[in-house]
Amino acid sequence: MEPIRIGDKLINRNKIHKQIDAMLDLRMQGFSQQEVAKAYATDRAFVSRVESLGEIRKGGRVALVAFPISNKDEILTLAAQEGIEFSVVFNDKERWAFLRDKNGVQLFNEVMTIIAKLRESDIVIVAASNMRINLAEAIIDKHVIGITMGESPIEEDKYLEPQLIRDIMQKIKKVP
Repeated sequence: MEPIRIGDKLINRNKIHKQIDAMLDLRMQGFSQQEVAKAYATDRAFVSRVESLGEIRKGGRVALVAFPISNKDEILTLAAQEGIEFSVVFNDKERWAFLRDKNGVQLFNEVMTIIAKLRESDIVIVAASNMRINLAEAIIDKHVIGITMGESPIEEDKYLEPQLIRDIMQKIKKVP
């Protein structure tokens, strides 16, 4: 990763990411915020702020967007079982039909309706290409949990491991 310059400082983003990941790993192992702060020569408030930056509210509405998915029916059944309230899951053939079978105005209206439904959710799980996940994060003013199915463009159906969705939902539902 290329270093960045901020004023007269040269910053290594990768180093920051590694340090934050290590701090969060210690917190997941049961270390207190104070213990983590001491280990990384910072203060407890900083550790708290780091956690707050990535906090996902427990409960609330969850939506799922996934494409192109080979095991669509399995994922839709799982989504219903896990309490995911709104799902948009396409295999490759369906996603192209979704685009092809509408004129420009119809497509625009349909996409805007989907975005509006997603914005009603507190958390949106997006299983798609890296580019689509980034786009979802920019458009949806909610917390997006990305599952990268490959680099963009994805040109064939991908298998979405159901356990990934189960694990995410388990963490969302977990009461401290």
